[in-house]
Amino acid sequence: MDILYQDDVLLVFNKPSGLLSVPGRGPDKQDCLSARVQARWPDALIVHRLDYDTSGILLLARGADAQRALNRAFESRQVHKRYVAVVDGILEAAPATEDGWGLIDLPLNLDWPNRPLHIVDHQAGKRSLTRWRPHTPEELGGAPATRVDLEPITGRSHQLRVHLQAIGHPIIGDTLYASPAAQARATRLLLHACELTLAHPVSGEPLTFTSPAPF
Repeated sequence: MDILYQDDVLLVFNKPSGLLSVPGRGPDKQDCLSARVQARWPDALIVHRLDYDTSGILLLARGADAQRALNRAFESRQVHKRYVAVVDGILEAAPATEDGWGLIDLPLNLDWPNRPLHIVDHQAGKRSLTRWRPHTPEELGGAPATRVDLEPITGRSHQLRVHLQAIGHPIIGDTLYASPAAQARATRLLLHACELTLAHPVSGEPLTFTSPAPF
């Protein structure tokens, strides 16, 4: 386990791609980061999750009181998260923005007949917001690609993946939302949780954790 921080209240890890955050259904899905952590720190409790294919910063609380405090911080959007992804095609900068960040505002819902897929649903979906900022375009697997910073304002399942697909730039290596050609250009989903900022739930000290993308 790649541990980034630990004290009596918090544990912060760098989760690899290809590992569940929490146990899934079935005996073959019991190995996960939370189980591995709890084998060493029995009081560790999950606060948020990353998709199986997503790598990066994952935080756990130590004890129920810390978990409640951190859950409140996530629910009130006092935790700032940033991701980096590599998407298919050339993603141009958002026009006429003061800070260079664009905003995707598309409501999302579970695609019930095709679970676990999610879809943009303007009738019954929950409002979902993602800030994005592209880097210089590059080439990957013989085709254009763009590295992009992402900041989810809301925290819906598969939000970043569906939002990028919806604007025509799915994440390369995404086996759920990218085309077969875009999937084949990487051996994993090119999405990484690279930064997390919050106030310590006991001391109030501002904390920032970073993890460079492994791609």
